[in-house]
Amino acid sequence: MTTAREIMHSGAVCIQEGETLEAAARKMKELDVGALPVCGEDDRLHGIVTDRDIVVKCLARGKDPRTVTAGQLEQGKPVTIDAGADADQVLQAMESHRIRRLPVIDEHRLVGMISEADLARHLSEDQVGHFVEVVCAAS
Repeated sequence: MTTAREIMHSGAVCIQEGETLEAAARKMKELDVGALPVCGEDDRLHGIVTDRDIVVKCLARGKDPRTVTAGQLEQGKPVTIDAGADADQVLQAMESHRIRRLPVIDEHRLVGMISEADLARHLSEDQVGHFVEVVCAAS
């Protein structure tokens, strides 16, 4: 049984709620990622900010990414998965919520992220194909 811990890429780097979207964009570029988990002062996951969020919810609305914070952009509690969850549970969570990135939690702490690329590396062609059909093709 393949678990979320085996699928994820570890070492997910958080951006703090008070950091600007400009800082988030720089960190995304540095890490070559399209999304960052947003963590609070309690070092727990509070949300996720994506490159698309920065463009659509900040720049396109005429807001300044040097003053808007990651915390202002986050939307409610993100969908997460326990590190011990099996691959079917990972796929079910991502498909039912139509998300392309899934934070992995162990004992209330962020331990990694699962992306489409992680699925492609660790799951069968059939599983990945179904995911793409449900999540990506419907977008």
